[in-house]
Amino acid sequence: MSDMTSGTEMNTTTPQSEHDVAADLIAVLVAVTDGDPRVLTIQDERALPSGPFQIAHRSLQSGLRAWVERQTRLPLGYVEQLYTFADSDRAGVTAQHVISISYLGLTREQPAAGEYVASWRGWYDYFPWEDHRVGVPPQIDELKRGLAAWATNTEDRAERRNRRQRAAMLFGFDDHEWNEELILQRYELLYEAGLIAEAKRGASSALAKASAPVATGRSMILDHRRILATGIARLRAKIKYHPVVFELMPDTFTLLQLQRCVEALAGRPVHKPNFRRLIEQQELVEETGELSQETGGRPAKLFRFRGAVFAARAIAGTKLPVSGA
Repeated sequence: MSDMTSGTEMNTTTPQSEHDVAADLIAVLVAVTDGDPRVLTIQDERALPSGPFQIAHRSLQSGLRAWVERQTRLPLGYVEQLYTFADSDRAGVTAQHVISISYLGLTREQPAAGEYVASWRGWYDYFPWEDHRVGVPPQIDELKRGLAAWATNTEDRAERRNRRQRAAMLFGFDDHEWNEELILQRYELLYEAGLIAEAKRGASSALAKASAPVATGRSMILDHRRILATGIARLRAKIKYHPVVFELMPDTFTLLQLQRCVEALAGRPVHKPNFRRLIEQQELVEETGELSQETGGRPAKLFRFRGAVFAARAIAGTKLPVSGA
């Protein structure tokens, strides 16, 4: 698995030579627009906003905010640190050992500008096998074939069994239950199996031709898709216990729009009656007294989040149900 650590911010100095360690600050900035979870990208939609930590930065987070605003002209709101990645073999060819310090930010989509061409992209373009909202995606069958071939590509019988078991548990094969929070583990398994483009970087031409990647979504530079997977995994876990989804919603919304936002992030449907019952029981929202005319059918009541919920947004206890429909 990966060499990564979670925790508070760390002190980093600017490298003085090629033998020192450099710190790269990387932002996973997420929005949900019309039921589509989206991530802010740069460099032809192949990179996340990022930049090196510099002496002039007051802190790691202030450095991250400075880079994002410089590259995209978008101010950051809610931000939390994800993980620190320190794998020297996953960051590409570089004279320095670069540590990637990643952050998760939640916002509402708006046009981006800045010194880079920044744009929003649906995150399932990078992880198409993760979207189970309307059933098992077709990419799963292709992955199953690729992983089966990888599992048998060893003479060690115990290792073959271990590979098959890991693939089955992570991807829901052989009647195993799909766990939407294991997106990072699934990505890492595909990397290990050589089934994604990032795993081919630096490999010999013979190896690349012998085990060409299957169609597993758009690749990203360096280790950015792995970092994006980390952000999605964190958010999928948090929406069940923390009111962070509020950062992604407009000021007023229908209950169906709230449900669609949760489903978009989780990549699977929720049980509508249970969802609405839980929202009402926990008193998360209140009626505005107005109706939405944009439903395409009967006007729907508009809601807003209660003020007390915003005050308690960092406190555990708000649980949104994510389960099969």
